Amino acid sequence: MQNNYYSTYSCVNIYERPSINSKISSQIIYGEKFKVLKKVKNFLKIRTSYDRYHGYIQDKNFIKKFKPTHKVKTLKARIYKSNNFLAFSSEIEIIKKKKNYVMFEKNKWIKKKDITHINNKEKNFTKIFKSYLNYKYKWGGKTYQGIDCSALIQIFYKFNNIFFPRDTVDQIKYKKGTMTKKKFKLGDIIYWKGHVAVCINSKKLIHAYGPKKKVIIMPINETIKTIEKTANLKVKKICRI
Repeated sequence: MQNNYYSTYSCVNIYERPSINSKISSQIIYGEKFKVLKKVKNFLKIRTSYDRYHGYIQDKNFIKKFKPTHKVKTLKARIYKSNNFLAFSSEIEIIKKKKNYVMFEKNKWIKKKDITHINNKEKNFTKIFKSYLNYKYKWGGKTYQGIDCSALIQIFYKFNNIFFPRDTVDQIKYKKGTMTKKKFKLGDIIYWKGHVAVCINSKKLIHAYGPKKKVIIMPINETIKTIEKTANLKVKKICRI
């Protein structure tokens, strides 16, 4: 079984094993394409098309035909006539337009101001990262409901239609960089084993930080010292975004 499908659910958990009691390793947001590798009871073993991520999702009514025209540019876009939202970077196909709204599914509308064309880009990465400020840290998460450190970096690339790996272990391998740096600047990505942060200027960084349970801005040097002291981890690589 090797079929391509698209998710039309706001968020679908990807599990490490075919069980809801398994650890969540990542998520699929609305409009994401994936390939079904095999079916395991009520689960599907899948590989995502964007970042080629493997895992298990619950078997649902996914669709085969979908041509996204636009994507969500706000942290969360309210779906009218429902109590749900679409997450940042969700991809939709516009069916109908009416005044300040667009319909992307039957009787499901969102505001025009919350979307942009599928090919549009946002080069201001600090704008994207700061939109998640104080939102919950969640292992495997990649939305306003909770996001982890590597997803916070990846979402910038995904929105700009650029491939970037999902996990820090792969991101470190993918990016060229150095192991030490005396002076930091805007756009430096700092990697530790299992963690990543981005410098928003020469003094501060932003990251989805587990110990603080949220996306937070912290002093760069203080963060490096804290992680070395509390987790016994030294900086592994410093790259450019």
